[in-house]
Amino acid sequence: MPARRPSRKAAATRARPLALDRAAALRALAGERFDVLVVGGGVTGAYTALDAVSRGLRVALVEKDDFASGTSSKSSKMVHGGLRYIEQGNLGLVRHSLLERQRFRRNAPHLVHRLPFLFPLLKQDGVFDPRLAKAFEGLLWTYDLLGGWRIGKLHQRLTVNEVLAHAPTLRADHLTGGLLYFDSRADDARLTLTIVRTAAALGATVLNGTKVERITTDASGRVTGARVNADGEEFEIRASAVVNATGVWSDTLDAMAESGHAPQVRPAKGVHIVVPWSKLRIDCTVTVPIPGRARRATCTRWGDAVVLGTTDNDYKGSVEDVLCTREEMQFLLDGANTAFDVRLTPDDVLGSIGGLRPLVGGKEGATLDMSRDHRITVGAGGMVTVTGGKLTTSRHMGELVVDRVMDVLGHKGRSRSRTANLPLLGGAGYDAEAVAASGGTAAHLGERYGTEARFVHDLIAEDGTLAEPVVPGMPYTKAEVVYAARCELARSVDDVLSRRTRARLFGRDASAEAAPAVGALLGAELGLTPRQIDAQVADYRAAVAHEKSVLLEGVAA
Repeated sequence: MPARRPSRKAAATRARPLALDRAAALRALAGERFDVLVVGGGVTGAYTALDAVSRGLRVALVEKDDFASGTSSKSSKMVHGGLRYIEQGNLGLVRHSLLERQRFRRNAPHLVHRLPFLFPLLKQDGVFDPRLAKAFEGLLWTYDLLGGWRIGKLHQRLTVNEVLAHAPTLRADHLTGGLLYFDSRADDARLTLTIVRTAAALGATVLNGTKVERITTDASGRVTGARVNADGEEFEIRASAVVNATGVWSDTLDAMAESGHAPQVRPAKGVHIVVPWSKLRIDCTVTVPIPGRARRATCTRWGDAVVLGTTDNDYKGSVEDVLCTREEMQFLLDGANTAFDVRLTPDDVLGSIGGLRPLVGGKEGATLDMSRDHRITVGAGGMVTVTGGKLTTSRHMGELVVDRVMDVLGHKGRSRSRTANLPLLGGAGYDAEAVAASGGTAAHLGERYGTEARFVHDLIAEDGTLAEPVVPGMPYTKAEVVYAARCELARSVDDVLSRRTRARLFGRDASAEAAPAVGALLGAELGLTPRQIDAQVADYRAAVAHEKSVLLEGVAA
């Protein structure tokens, strides 16, 4: 029978910080029986777990590496409807994505922020032929009418001076004006982690560093759980239903459950690089053409940096070592240098990421034209597999997956999804204007933790040294490292610098220098030995050096 039905607000308003206990989670996974085991700690698996536990099911969520360590920390970070899907004629996906965008803005206002997008209009070498500018504005009207209006602003046509006010370093010689519309962005890793923690607050058992060795079945071939390895121990997790939400790894897990499984996922690689904001000085996202290519690139301000992305190409390499290459970096630098009156070089690149989108099916050709619709299947043994989709629609994907799980469990009078109006941790009562006005550390913490920022402030009140930055020149505090260890299941230097903070992306070299300080703080919290701390620091620095060599020296990933 399902567990108790939690309150809608239970996860959003807490008197004490939610301290995730790794040892307790291990005991629960090995000793209890669950209604559903979700494998994969990306955004789709996270929202599947949240949807299931919010309906009253007993839920376990496991991830072989770290939450959001795959695609869900390496996306475009856009929560959007997708203009190009209108160009592809997929109006239904756009309409639904814009509805889900609004739900994200309501349920996680501390994490999902409104962002203006600017399309400069040029006499030549622009994103579109000048003759198509009027048609593109019609596309923006369609976008607004399909649901873009929910963000509170409609698109605008800008004069040359208005365009340059947003992007003063744009080349102005062929500029005739611009079009501005509005979407949203989020720190994808932080958002995924918050969904996981919200599920845990409602009673789900969640654990990273837990690798599935095999899917278990009964004599009839029905899936009964998984044999896993966590912290050097191997044990079985018993569950009445299993969900495969492992993204680009889903074919591997499906093959464990069903011999002769034919691969379904077609990975598409996307990359982003980061450069100093002082080089471009934009206050929004500017979409620019790439010379000689049909693909557009985006330049997005993020604090003191600008994120440039993305490519979208078939990928045939290892899914375990996906990095931005020198060729891909140059592709993005060329686009920025063509559109802006600047000269960006590889020496300006502060950090980079490469990730894989788990697209489904499709023939050989441009992955850009492939659908971002999701696919949910139920195997012969009853395992539910979800593939495809995108960040913006992850909540709805989780809802649909759990609907299928209910069928597998035989719950004919199944309860309906509750996540459409379920605030994520830190979201209920969040006042964006008050946080922005507070400035400094208070604003920084508010925009990362929402109303739960008070728990990080409490750590600083207890020990003033924790207010110090952990990475020189960046806003992340030592208190956030302590909080990550106590409340966010951070196990390693990489967990903290790559995902609990985004120091590796926005300051790769500085983060490597800060690795020993992070290791010392984690060691004190997790009881690590000096040898273990040194090993983590060395591993992190080696990973950064490898990333840098692939990016700058053209060494094969």
